[in-house]
Amino acid sequence: MQAEQEVQFQAFVSARWTHLVRTAYLLTGDPHDAEDLTQTALAKAYRSWRRVWRSDSPEAYVRRMLVTCNSDRFRKRRVAERLTAAPPETGVRDPESLWADERNALMAALAELPARQRAVVVMRYWEDLSEAEVADVLGCAPGTVKSQASKALAKLRAHPGLAQVVDGPVRTKTTRQGAVR
Repeated sequence: MQAEQEVQFQAFVSARWTHLVRTAYLLTGDPHDAEDLTQTALAKAYRSWRRVWRSDSPEAYVRRMLVTCNSDRFRKRRVAERLTAAPPETGVRDPESLWADERNALMAALAELPARQRAVVVMRYWEDLSEAEVADVLGCAPGTVKSQASKALAKLRAHPGLAQVVDGPVRTKTTRQGAVR
């Protein structure tokens, strides 16, 4: 790799590392697996950095590599991963612990989704990508993204761990357009 490309790659990794690890964490549900997945994707990106850098969006290219590497991880191991059912009981229920419970319940529910549906949910709702962008990352049609998102959201709505959290305090989120979800 030429010195200029080396500098470009290092700048990309420095700027996007945290974001890529967060995306990988949402795909894997485990912080250690997320870092391993990110490193694997970046190692592959490094080997073909010239092609990655010339693409319309190097970040989208590497994001696609993350999704692909995550799928490869399951093909190689064929071992089901399971997060713990619930965090240990705490004596005091403060607002931060409620947020932690919501987050843990959501991560457990995400872990139970099939890999493709989980990838769609992560890309569409956490990464805030359009259906077309998600379709491009996953290499499928926008209609597939819509159907996978619909199925995934239905599973998440029906998940017993999330139902318990939702019955508690209602959280609202304002979107960029100002609508409350």
